[in-house]
Order: sequence, then structure tokens, then C-alpha cells
Amino acid sequence: MKNAEHRFGEFLISTDRSKLDLVAIHDFLSKYSGWSDGIPFERVKTSVENSLNFGLFHGEQQIGFARVISDFSTIAYLGDIYVLEKYRGQGLSKKLMDAVISHPGLQGLRRWILLTSTADWLYEKYGFKKLPIPAIYMERYDPDVYRHITPENK
Repeated sequence: MKNAEHRFGEFLISTDRSKLDLVAIHDFLSKYSGWSDGIPFERVKTSVENSLNFGLFHGEQQIGFARVISDFSTIAYLGDIYVLEKYRGQGLSKKLMDAVISHPGLQGLRRWILLTSTADWLYEKYGFKKLPIPAIYMERYDPDVYRHITPENK
């Protein structure tokens, strides 16, 4: 898939995986996200290798990120989206969401999925809604999975 880039002022959003700062992404996700605390670096690296990624940069510094898992035909899962606290309140999360939702490879999908406990107000602006029939939703969830990682199951 062709890389996409959006420049605005001093900022850049890019899907070019080679520009991503995996150390910075891991640092945020493992220490500050609240949803993947303690995630090992190798898990972050593998997730990035198998996803469509959107890096948000201020100059050369990565200040935000979003990751999409998709078959690029019917469904997409949006996850690991963040903007560093220092850069919040400047409309950058909206710019990041605009880039994700408008990406050419993600058009015409039947369903988008997002799990969030924060920023509902942002995602609602992009058509995300609470589950209308939550009884049909199922999950297999282990909130302590990263605590049980051993060298064998990294």
C-alpha cells in the first residue's frame, strides 16, 4: 500500500513505517496509555509490523500515533491512538482522526471497531456510536496478559 502523508504547519502525519519511533510508541503505550500498561517492546514492534500505522510528528519528534488493523475490504479496528499530553488541546487528535478515516485503503468498509474509555466526544464526531445491541458483542479478554509474559511466549 502506498504511504500517505499530510503536512500542516510544523506537523506531519505519515503512514511510512520507517519514520515511526518504536521506542517512543512503546514508552507511551507501556507507561502512560492505561490500556496496555507493561506491554513488552517486542509486542509493540510486532503489532506495528502487522498494522496500518499513522505517526504524528512535530519536526522529527513523534508526538502521536494511531494503529488500524483491517482486511481493507469489510472491517477495521482502530486502536492505540494517542497524542502526547504536551500537544493536546491543539486539534491534533482531530487531524490524526481525519487522516485515519480518510485513508484511501479504508474507504467503503462495512464496520469500524473502537474500544475506548476516554474521548468519546472525539470518536462520535467520526460516526462512532455505542453498541446498539451490546448483547451480540463477545470478547475474550485478559487484562493481565503482559504480567504473564515469559521469554518463551514473548
